[in-house]
Amino acid sequence: MIRRAPAGYVVHEVGGARLVAHQGLAPALQAALEGQRSLYDWAAAHPARRELQGRRPVYSAPLSDDGPRVVVRRSRHGGLLAPLLGDFFLTPTRAPGELRISLVLAQAGVPTPPVAGYVLYRAGPLLRRVDMVTIELPGHDLGQALREATSAERRLPLARAVAVALGALTQAGAWHPDLNVKNILLVPDDAGELHPAVLDVDRVSFVPPGDPNLREANFQRMARSVAKWRALHGAGFTDDELEDIRQLLLRDEAIQAAHRAIAMEEYMP
Repeated sequence: MIRRAPAGYVVHEVGGARLVAHQGLAPALQAALEGQRSLYDWAAAHPARRELQGRRPVYSAPLSDDGPRVVVRRSRHGGLLAPLLGDFFLTPTRAPGELRISLVLAQAGVPTPPVAGYVLYRAGPLLRRVDMVTIELPGHDLGQALREATSAERRLPLARAVAVALGALTQAGAWHPDLNVKNILLVPDDAGELHPAVLDVDRVSFVPPGDPNLREANFQRMARSVAKWRALHGAGFTDDELEDIRQLLLRDEAIQAAHRAIAMEEYMP
């Protein structure tokens, strides 16, 4: 049971579902949920929806006429539990932890799409389904960017952005076991500079900040993903470029800390 929401978030009961929402977006989320089976169904049926690429359908839709676009994702189990439990979770589900991790990362300087809220749907005495709702940020994921970057010159700003993301995770003490080319979003600013935002943070765990073993673990996780992407699509960082990213991490973590703070607050009300 969710007895208390984090600061800035409120809890509402809507048609038997429990909505935990950012206080500035709660009215719009309530309105979207009312009369619907779920927020996921609302997003899937929205006339202005976009289906985002991923292992399972994820939908983006405008929250209101003057509100932000949000991404609505139905949480599901992976691995061995996937065929057994599907989208059923024991209460309180992963959602409260994902919200807390997102807030801790943002406070520590790791940009990640702001969590607008989540909804828990009762599916029995102890089981729940859950929809996570995040603010949609402009940009493309690293995988798509690598497929379009056909020269070393075009890959250079992508490498810098990856180094910024890895450096931010290291300084925050954050281990991201699902870090891959689809989980780094590249967000352009008004000048065209790319800022990374880290996605799918629900399994992030924390160790002492700045741990060099953590830096290497996150780097190796990303490097393996790049190698798989390169083998699959024939596009990606070369081994030399990956080593350049590693060296950039070692040299410039302090500089990266000053430059990585993309103002995610502008995407929240």
